[in-house]
Amino acid sequence: MAAGALTASVSRYTSRKITGKGPGDQAWQYRAFDMYHQVPEVRFAASWISNAMSGARLFAGRYDDEGKIVPAPSGHRAAEIVSQIAGGPDGQAKLLGAFGRHLTVPGEGWIVVRPNDQVLSPYSPEDGHDWRVLSVKEVRRQSGKMTAEIDGDEIVIPAGNDEKMDPNAPVALRVWEPDPERAIEADSPVRASLELLEELVLLNAAVKAIARSRITGRGILFVPKGTRFPTAPGQDSAQDDLIEILMTVSETAIRDPDSAAATVPIVLEVPAEAIEAFKHLTFESEFDDLAIKLREEAIRRFATGLEIPAEILLGLGDVNHWGAWALTSEAIRLGIEPKLGTVAGALTQQWLRPILEAESVEDWHRWLVWYDTAPLRVRTNRSETALQAHDRGVISDAALRRETGFDESDAPTAEELARRNPAPQENPETPEDDEENPVPQTPTRPTLPVDESEAPPRTLDGLNASGRPRQLPEAVVATADVLIWAALSAVGRRVKNSSACPRSERAKVSGVALDRIHTIVPVEADQIDRLGLLDGAWDRVPEIAGRYGMSPDCMTASLEEYVRALIAARIEHEYRDVPTVLASCYEVAA
Repeated sequence: MAAGALTASVSRYTSRKITGKGPGDQAWQYRAFDMYHQVPEVRFAASWISNAMSGARLFAGRYDDEGKIVPAPSGHRAAEIVSQIAGGPDGQAKLLGAFGRHLTVPGEGWIVVRPNDQVLSPYSPEDGHDWRVLSVKEVRRQSGKMTAEIDGDEIVIPAGNDEKMDPNAPVALRVWEPDPERAIEADSPVRASLELLEELVLLNAAVKAIARSRITGRGILFVPKGTRFPTAPGQDSAQDDLIEILMTVSETAIRDPDSAAATVPIVLEVPAEAIEAFKHLTFESEFDDLAIKLREEAIRRFATGLEIPAEILLGLGDVNHWGAWALTSEAIRLGIEPKLGTVAGALTQQWLRPILEAESVEDWHRWLVWYDTAPLRVRTNRSETALQAHDRGVISDAALRRETGFDESDAPTAEELARRNPAPQENPETPEDDEENPVPQTPTRPTLPVDESEAPPRTLDGLNASGRPRQLPEAVVATADVLIWAALSAVGRRVKNSSACPRSERAKVSGVALDRIHTIVPVEADQIDRLGLLDGAWDRVPEIAGRYGMSPDCMTASLEEYVRALIAARIEHEYRDVPTVLASCYEVAA
């Protein structure tokens, strides 16, 4: 079967494959699942990747002449097949989210697809298919037979045909991250950290023991021989032995940490000359503090071994909002998209293309299942951009309310609008002055001063929060202006020659400067990433930021957001906006 430019680690269950060499020793995958259940850091990392993957969108596409993946036309058979995967968008989100955990922990998972007329699942259409994602623990292969555990039942999966897939028969697809040494075996970030994670489990137990310890095991208490407690009420004349009381209190404190025995001291009245005879000999151990430090180091090492930035697991407390946005973008590019590509490749090779081939669809081998991560990259706070776009008259009042967190119930009434903006009188009559009965004058709105200077605004003059003078160097403003112009020009060139600008519309942009094409041709947010409109736009930023002592992550994120906002609002770039765009980055540098 031709796979085109797409590769993925996926195989469909057939009797030939089941009797051949298997995926090797799977014991490490069971250990990885144990770490998922015992170590919260593993669960957090897997859940973060899972939640991120579930936010992506699957679509059918093919490569165009520029090597970009463009969506299939509406109504095309490939688009219909992909839209029906897992029952639709909701099911696809759950499928991708499940593989976020499977590819992170054991590095492998299974997709079992059965015709729903045989299963009658309430979550899928009756004439569709029931899709299930199973773990390696839920699928057993032995004696040439495969058994899957679904909803507590043992389901036998019949072997498929090597040459042709029957879409009306149950299908089992193995999807895995290939090990670089032996591609048939699975690999995962957790696999390389298993020894480290088991060490972390031991350190957790040690810290727990330290936290629960009271007197027992914390040294030796020397007491004068024969020291006893006074007789308790209701007892005979016999006295309680001190050592027995201490042991009882210690056991109670360990068994029930919330009891008074854990916090209230034992009161013992003894002769004054005997007090000095009580001594507590401790066996101080440096391991108490060392265990906590070793645990922190183990967590940090595990975080650096993941495929996402370590700050995602360790926390973003020292990172500003621009840096957090840049880290999230990097995590999507390096940790999320490769796993989405693995799942998409599996669905392409073992589901979409076999069905297209069986139905004799033209160029069946060119169509593929692909993903769109634009929903993950959209900035959650677009209030400032919405305000600027509304001031320029390019979005409606309703859009402004939506982006700033309000709804239509917050819109002003007609009476409020009339009160704020009273209509001017057409031919007002000027009454004669009457000293005895003066006519009250309606107050007029004050005229606000307007700065008509054409010089770039000195937005950053003054002092920063630290009291130090701050003013963005003119060279930085000029360089950033060139970068923005070049980025918009590249966007215009790519839009002009892509599906975003149909041939019938290209006459409108003939002769228009490349950096202004986005103001004429509407570009959707998802097209920026899908068509790679800003690829390579900020490659020089680290060098420029380092030259002037600024944060490269902040500068990149600021320019990226500004240009995306211009494209979304179809607004031209203006030189005077640059200092405001980079203001927060200079504050970071200062």
